[in-house]
Amino acid sequence: MRSISVLGSTGSIGTQTLEVIRSNPDDFRAVSLTCGSDINKLYSQIVEFKPLVASVLNESKALELKQKLASEHPEINTEVLSGEDGNVACATISEADTVLGSIVGVAGLYPTYKAILEGKDIALANKETLVAGGDIIMPLVKEKGVDLLPVDSEHCAIWQCLWGEKKENLDRILITASGGPFRGKSRDELVDVTAQNALNHPTWKMGGKITIDSSTMMNKGLEVIEASHLFGIDVDHVDVVVHPQSVIHSMIRLRDGSILAQMGKPSMILPIMVALYYPNRGPRLLEEFDPFDAACSNLTFEKCDTSVFGLLDLAYEAGRTKGIMPAVMNAANEVAVGAFLKGEISFLDIERYVRSVYNDFSSRNTNNYTIEDIIGYSDEAMKIAREYVSR
Repeated sequence: MRSISVLGSTGSIGTQTLEVIRSNPDDFRAVSLTCGSDINKLYSQIVEFKPLVASVLNESKALELKQKLASEHPEINTEVLSGEDGNVACATISEADTVLGSIVGVAGLYPTYKAILEGKDIALANKETLVAGGDIIMPLVKEKGVDLLPVDSEHCAIWQCLWGEKKENLDRILITASGGPFRGKSRDELVDVTAQNALNHPTWKMGGKITIDSSTMMNKGLEVIEASHLFGIDVDHVDVVVHPQSVIHSMIRLRDGSILAQMGKPSMILPIMVALYYPNRGPRLLEEFDPFDAACSNLTFEKCDTSVFGLLDLAYEAGRTKGIMPAVMNAANEVAVGAFLKGEISFLDIERYVRSVYNDFSSRNTNNYTIEDIIGYSDEAMKIAREYVSR
């Protein structure tokens, strides 16, 4: 039996991870769970899975949860912690074999870093960890001899296509994208779109932040940088291919011109299972893939229009520049997306503010930094982004 720490257990990936654990109780157990502030959902998860420890980032909410558990379920011995220290404690708990990292944003970086230091295998759904800290995380993974198992559907697909292949045979990575809810739109048509419009994703059901990133194509930009770190390939050898049907989750091209692709239903259950069961295969939980399904009858591929979705180009620039610039870009985007979801800025303002913060840091770029420095630069970029938003 494999013991799992689920960081971000109340989010989309976290709840689906617990669905996998629930369906395979002889194979997995949840030993620790964390959330930001959704203590109602975390309470239900604790009652069901009875982890050894749980943590809530919001300290007052953690106290409320602790009191509720003591009152209604005194027989449950789950220790309730709080804050970043609580996240780290859940990530490094000695009983955990694998840490499933699905905390949203750069907040997931430090607990993942600490888990690797403790020799934990990482099932990584938090792409910002590698976008912001990949130059530190990947060497540390090698040094500690742990597995870093990609849970993002695209990177899981690429990873599976590479099983058994020699690294020198890889020519290009082709990351597929649905195109989001605004595929085919002009910039003029995006002036007045609302958060509700942007959250209406055509094929995937995801959390709010990643869904907005999908609508701006920043999600693909982050995935390009993540793929560069995961698979040791320059960002200019990673292409984004718009594939509206979301049947092919990504592809690779080998040096002889062969293309390998991974196909399946647009569900995160399978990538989660591939990571948690690796190097084995688990039982099938989803309805089997049907190549005669209507979604498979006309598979199409397009280029992304970066004159409309300019954040993708900015991500490539950050990936080429390296240093602290990917972290700065990511941090500014987190603030801008949050402001858009609250109705504080327009959709097109997201790109405008991210570019502004990025440019503010361009003369300060450095390749000499620690994990603490990356977190500090990210905090500073977020502060500057908030100042732009409040003007």
